[in-house]
Amino acid sequence: MRRFLTTLMILLVVIVAGLSALVLLVNPNEFRDGMVKQVASRSGYQLRLDGPLRWHVWPQLSILSGRMTLTEPGASAPLVRADNMRLDVALLPLLSHKLQVDKVMLKGAVVELTPQTEAVKDSAAPVGPKDSDLPRVNTGGGWSFDISRLQVADSVLVFQHANDELVTVRNIRLQMEQDAQHQATVEFSGRMNRDQRDWALSFTALVDGSRYPDNLSATFSKMNWTLQGAGLPAQGISGQASFEAAWKEAQKTLSFSQLALTANDSVLRGEGHVLLGDTQPQWTLNLQADRLDLDNLLGQDAPAAAAAASPQGQTPPPRQQSPVIADNDTRPDYSNLRGFSADLLLKAGQVTWRGMNFSNVSAQASNQFGLLTISQLQGALDGGQMSLPGTLDARGAEPAANFQPKLDNVEIGAILKAFDYPINLTGRLSLSGDFSGQKIDADSFRRDWQGQAHLELRDSRAEGLNFQQLVQQAVERSTNVKAKESFDSATRLDLFACDMSLDGGVLDLNNMTGQSSMLALDGAGSLDLIKEQGDMRFNVRVLEGWEGDSNLVAVLKKTAVPLRVYGPWESLSYSLQVDQVLRKQLQDEMKRRLNQWADRNQNDQNSKDLKKLLDKL
Repeated sequence: MRRFLTTLMILLVVIVAGLSALVLLVNPNEFRDGMVKQVASRSGYQLRLDGPLRWHVWPQLSILSGRMTLTEPGASAPLVRADNMRLDVALLPLLSHKLQVDKVMLKGAVVELTPQTEAVKDSAAPVGPKDSDLPRVNTGGGWSFDISRLQVADSVLVFQHANDELVTVRNIRLQMEQDAQHQATVEFSGRMNRDQRDWALSFTALVDGSRYPDNLSATFSKMNWTLQGAGLPAQGISGQASFEAAWKEAQKTLSFSQLALTANDSVLRGEGHVLLGDTQPQWTLNLQADRLDLDNLLGQDAPAAAAAASPQGQTPPPRQQSPVIADNDTRPDYSNLRGFSADLLLKAGQVTWRGMNFSNVSAQASNQFGLLTISQLQGALDGGQMSLPGTLDARGAEPAANFQPKLDNVEIGAILKAFDYPINLTGRLSLSGDFSGQKIDADSFRRDWQGQAHLELRDSRAEGLNFQQLVQQAVERSTNVKAKESFDSATRLDLFACDMSLDGGVLDLNNMTGQSSMLALDGAGSLDLIKEQGDMRFNVRVLEGWEGDSNLVAVLKKTAVPLRVYGPWESLSYSLQVDQVLRKQLQDEMKRRLNQWADRNQNDQNSKDLKKLLDKL
């Protein structure tokens, strides 16, 4: 045992002595010019090293440098800047004064992908035809990465496309290992802060760079991300993802497939690609979702949940608005649509939005640099069907939206609750209309949109006022006719229809008609969506529920009683003119009978005098 330890110590002393001798005999600055030339010959980049190079022996034989920069040919700013660089080198090649770098480590690096760091092509260089079918020849001027290991720590990535906003990714940690066939394993983590929102991302990827720069492919797995900040749910949005990505240099196309992404409770799958070239990006997306919970992603509480959280008997508090992000951006709404084109196909099994649960949702939309066309947006809701095609033109100074909603047997109570309208009304709604405005949100629709529609409401029930009871109770006080006892506090109609028009928050209802076995009505009115009050005028005929004088009952069934319902939606008032109607009905009946008597006694002077009197009435 003592002999083994002695041998081990001798070997350790020899190694330390050899390394010390090597450090003394080999000056790392001898490799400076060679490193610069190798980088230039392989990539065309200009490597600059500030300060002297020095050895670092333990725990790995390395060359340390001070500040370094890497610049593309003709670029006005460096692509990479780092405060420190460490090169882990192999020992044996140094004996023959050759440098073999096994690992590169950058600390405090700043990588800038901006127009200022892009290479400037030589204007005198020949340019081949863009539509040529000839095979592309790799001249060696592209980037080639032959280092087996790369490590980046505590670094920053800055990127900007054309005139877009500058985006900064901080706290970058990158670990990459590559074999001789350019098959690499990459581990990455970083954090981006923008518009008062913080986005953290980490992933592991297997990269195939064997055909780079013509092709580059990667399989991303173990991707985790978290998004928190202004305008998002309190718990933020987090999830996992995996997908395969590929870059084709000749077509300037980045594609992805086998996407599996989760975001809170939502699940998304699909594929797509984006064309990146001299023009603006052109996206093509084909996505499928098992479930999309937009309330959970957009940070808005479902109205049903808000009502449940309120004490019994109290009105739920108004919806809390998201904080406004302060900036100096004066661009029109939706102007970011001008920066790209896209074609989207989306199918979702279940979508939750504003507390409404849609099923079998399908959407097809395209954006042509600011002109968004939604050719299909439809789904099932509460046993009915809803469709919302339309356009949004954001190419001008002010956006212009136009939509043609179509509903078929959708429960109106779910819609009223979703948009916080305090109207206790249920029924199967069918609607077809055309509406236009500028900003697409519920508050803007209430205030600024305009349009027309025709609606039909089947099996409706309006709580709080029973039109039949109101009329019958008023008649009972004025006549000897009785009404059958009823304890229902709602107005029921088998079918209600009207034409509606919206302008500046005022919804006018015209040509209203309603029918059931108990009553019939017609009328007109208006609803103020901003002040949440209305003024509706009906002519109500009660067809059933009378007891008493059959002749008077027959008259009452034919008599339309004016009914006005007005005031705030939560405390409606009504005005009923039964006495005037009955008085007029009796006068008309009396005139009719007197005219009949006068017609039978035309030769009588009294009859002639009665006729003159009746003509004056």
